[in-house]
Amino acid sequence: MGSRENKYWIIVASKDHVKTGIAEGIAQACHGKASPLRRMEKGDFVIYYSGKQSFGKPEKCQEFTAIGEVEDDEVYSFQMTKDFCPFRRNITFFESKDISILPLIDSLEFIKNKQKWGYPFRSGFFEVNKHDFDLISNQMLENTYA
Repeated sequence: MGSRENKYWIIVASKDHVKTGIAEGIAQACHGKASPLRRMEKGDFVIYYSGKQSFGKPEKCQEFTAIGEVEDDEVYSFQMTKDFCPFRRNITFFESKDISILPLIDSLEFIKNKQKWGYPFRSGFFEVNKHDFDLISNQMLENTYA
């Protein structure tokens, strides 16, 4: 395999699910689908965006809620319940703080239409450029290693 530049990914999930993922050191995406996770490689970085506080409930969050690095190249399935066997990736999560997206909207390049800023998140998983990753990560990681 040739070397490639690290990539930067946004995964969308409710804040309650993100916090469970942090505790378990794993990422799931798009309701447990494998294909988004297979696009990531060891050394890539991931940021979670949470539009909602809790899965299936209307209370808004609108924050970036986790940041980490892909640990390895393995995508594996995990039997959560009798009827649900999602795919996962191992992630090393960094100590970080949750930050609101609202002050960043005008500066984020992946948001083309600032009036409809939520649109990119509808896919549940997408790549962002280094500029946008740095903009978000610098605020999430600020003062966490002091």
